[in-house]
Amino acid sequence: MQLHLSSSSATGYKGVVSSSHGRFRAQRTVGRSNVILGVFGTAVEAALAYARSVGEYDSPAVVAEAEGMRLHLSDRSATGYQGVHMDKGRFRAQRTVNGANHVLGQTFDTAVEAAVAYARAFG
Repeated sequence: MQLHLSSSSATGYKGVVSSSHGRFRAQRTVGRSNVILGVFGTAVEAALAYARSVGEYDSPAVVAEAEGMRLHLSDRSATGYQGVHMDKGRFRAQRTVNGANHVLGQTFDTAVEAAVAYARAFG
């Protein structure tokens, strides 16, 4: 399955928007109607729901990849990615090593961009 990445969406996924209380809503347009597919704990879960709704779902064991790198998915992070955190409406990548936070020097527009930066920096 291919998740639908979007550089114009703050979540990084087509059909996924931030909802209330740090959750993510999957939605799509059918005809002239906006169809809500559900509200999920992570952007990745919402992106999976969107992909299922457009008929591109193969299995629940999906691992997202970007630029040939494996992204670190996390069901404990609101962003859906390990080491990616929301920061004032943007996203940052960080990792704690021996009690010290290592933060990449910039914030990103989307969670996917931060996840790619995390994968580049931390493997």
